[in-house]
Amino acid sequence: MKFIDTIKNVWKIEELRNRIILTLGLLLVYRFGAQVTLPGIDAGKLGGFAGNFDGGIAGLLNAFTGGAFAKASVFALGIMPYISASIVVQLMQIAVPYLQKLQKEGESGRKKINQITRWLTIGICLVQAPSYLAGLPALGVPAEAFIIGQSFMFYFSSVIILVTGCIFAMWLGEKITDKGIGNGISILIMVGIIAGLPLSFAQEFASRVLESNGGLIMILIELVIWFVIILLSIMLVMAMRKIPVQYARRTASGEYEKNIFGARQFIPLKLNASGVMPIIFAQAIMFVPSAVASLSKSDWAQTIQATFSDIFGFWYNVVFAFLIIIFTYFYTAITVPTNKMADDLKRSGGFIPGIKPGTDTAEFLDRIMSQITLPGSVFLALIAIFPAVVVKFMGIQQGWALFYGGTSLLIMVGVAIDTMQQVNSYLLNRHYDGLMKSGKNRKAVV
Repeated sequence: MKFIDTIKNVWKIEELRNRIILTLGLLLVYRFGAQVTLPGIDAGKLGGFAGNFDGGIAGLLNAFTGGAFAKASVFALGIMPYISASIVVQLMQIAVPYLQKLQKEGESGRKKINQITRWLTIGICLVQAPSYLAGLPALGVPAEAFIIGQSFMFYFSSVIILVTGCIFAMWLGEKITDKGIGNGISILIMVGIIAGLPLSFAQEFASRVLESNGGLIMILIELVIWFVIILLSIMLVMAMRKIPVQYARRTASGEYEKNIFGARQFIPLKLNASGVMPIIFAQAIMFVPSAVASLSKSDWAQTIQATFSDIFGFWYNVVFAFLIIIFTYFYTAITVPTNKMADDLKRSGGFIPGIKPGTDTAEFLDRIMSQITLPGSVFLALIAIFPAVVVKFMGIQQGWALFYGGTSLLIMVGVAIDTMQQVNSYLLNRHYDGLMKSGKNRKAVV
């Protein structure tokens, strides 16, 4: 009943209601576009093509695009080129002085960085689109599916459409962020991932029940394990270490009083400050050995390609977990500026009890981050490789196993929590109980 009352309260707030309706409308447009096949390809002859994406790297790419990759859709590239461009620009901000300068210019600098990211997205699309089209026959698209053949006109028009589709998806994401609710780009990825959930579960259900491979008991056990993993993922996303901070109280003249009665707050240091970025970085690196090995026909190269193409294999996941731990430390180091935090704290008249302001505070924060990043990175690596564990020891279908961990699950959990927090803020600002809070409703402020 409390949940129903909360939903009613959400609908009572006109601004929030309009944002939710706009978000749902734009997501409907995105999902509709994912079903539209590229001109020049016969959609009726792609039936067997989609079956090649049940697992492996191709299945992973297909999951991020909501099935558009396997349908040769106008949104086949999805939003991933924009994500890749954002990562590149973010890393370049560490080494390129011009980008560092833009970062310090506030809103105007942010707009210029966004513009650079958009242009880089187009550049990445112009590389990925021809590669995708050239790889369709190798992925299982029959020759008769190409209505006008693989001519120059087909490539030229299809590249333009794929690039336009990616840019349009990027525009939809930005509109959701500005006019809707939640982070638009993340929501588009989450919706694409969730789109494959019903079919994956139906295939697992048919395998267990219809083929008498464990029956309903195994389905129940799998669902229980899935919910436990979701709870653990929520804990990983929400967990933080609170560092107490003491602020000196100002006098009427504006000078600080050095006493213990000032305002007391805390610095929240997240257990997993890097989010899913280490997994994305690690997966990008894991694509490289297979791609390089495919250039050679030697037995050694073929072994390397087979090892790094099987995302559920033992050695793939050992290397994958190791890379995740390394990238977690790397990304945390560049996204959590302990020196800047210490300087800002000192300028605002704050200090950590028992720690001298300035350099000592920066070293203390850096030491704490190193301590909490280790368990966070190991936990993140375990969740990332858990799909391989359930495939190996429980015989779960590979498509359904992708929802037991890795980027898919963490993106769904992270985006859901972020969106709920935004809705929660609207409710609390109108003096309603939030989604994450129990109690009696209060009257809205008019």
